[in-house]
Amino acid sequence: MIRSLPTMTVLIPLVSLAGLLYSASVEEGFPEGCTSASSLCFYSLLLPVTVPVYVFFHLWTWMGLKLFRHN
Repeated sequence: MIRSLPTMTVLIPLVSLAGLLYSASVEEGFPEGCTSASSLCFYSLLLPVTVPVYVFFHLWTWMGLKLFRHN
């Protein structure tokens, strides 16, 4: 089942925020201990930033192809 764009626009940041809040509740030294790339905390901060940026640039590319094709 293909999700609509407005649904994904709302769903992806909410899932990222839920992951961030979960990791904040699990890790003891949350922001200070997130400097090592081997810790789960590091990736819990990286993914909420990476996923929306990836979606933005994916949609940007898609819109560019749509506009290029129709003009």
